[in-house]
Amino acid sequence: MKTYDVAVIGAGVFGAWTALQLARRGKRVILLEAYGPGHSRSSSGDESRIIRMGYGKDEIYTRWSQRSLAQWKELFARIVCRCFMRQAFCGLPVPMMRGSRKTRTTLRKCGVPFEELDSTGLRACFPQIGLDGIHDGVLEPHSGVIVARRAVAATVAEAIRLGVTYAHALVESPKNKGTLQSVKTNNGEEIFAGHFVFACGAWLGKLFPEILKQRILSRGKKFFILDCHPEIHVSRPPALPTFLFQNDESYGMPDIENRGLKIALDAHGAAVDPDTQSRVVSEKSAQQMREYVARRFPALGMRPSRKRESVNTKYLERRFLIDRHPKWKICG
Repeated sequence: MKTYDVAVIGAGVFGAWTALQLARRGKRVILLEAYGPGHSRSSSGDESRIIRMGYGKDEIYTRWSQRSLAQWKELFARIVCRCFMRQAFCGLPVPMMRGSRKTRTTLRKCGVPFEELDSTGLRACFPQIGLDGIHDGVLEPHSGVIVARRAVAATVAEAIRLGVTYAHALVESPKNKGTLQSVKTNNGEEIFAGHFVFACGAWLGKLFPEILKQRILSRGKKFFILDCHPEIHVSRPPALPTFLFQNDESYGMPDIENRGLKIALDAHGAAVDPDTQSRVVSEKSAQQMREYVARRFPALGMRPSRKRESVNTKYLERRFLIDRHPKWKICG
């Protein structure tokens, strides 16, 4: 029987980085994951994710994102992996949106370079975007895209290189009371550790139904990949930035690595179970996307070639959930 300093359950982006940082501090760590690092059902397992600095008045998120990007770059440089692509991010708010003004104030305070574009500047820079209802924007020239699945897998590989034990195993819901000393996997193995970190995203409500089932909200979110015509260069970087239409509740990124232009609708769908959720998007939703693309990207003339539903997980209070289990005692 081997006892670890820390057992991390879940090898998405949060679990992978937790294991890596613990390994850098000399801890004996085991990382357990049911589906595999960067798997297709996880929130961090898609091909690409925007990394940006503007989050309204919430300075903590801007500073977290600044530090996060710096650490991603350090990791990618060390392992010689091109998983960050500098690609300007453009936030497109509705007129007089208070969040936009607060974003600019926060960016200035945190020293983030950005450009303010009025409607004339937006039309000059991005003539391929339909700007009805939008009169200004915030452009972050040093933000960009993380190649999500590859980046998570690279983080886990680096953690293993530094001594982390990785196990492909499903951890059962803990039944312990008092002090948690071990967890069991579905194959009957028992894992002992001094501390346990559950970085399970959408699965937290299933692991801890008594305290989190009503507080972790897992909803379906639709995204579409649009085929880009080889002669339409305005669909690719640097002509098109990553973008966020705040009032439309949509965001996306240009045709990166010839994979197509990606657009996601951020409006939350029905509640889903991350293990059984159907990823098939209805024809009605596809038609809505066609109409939306015709409105916001009229010059591109593209149609969805791939469409998929992912899982979006939020804590009820709309913040990150970083806490201790209320019924377990702390070891050590």
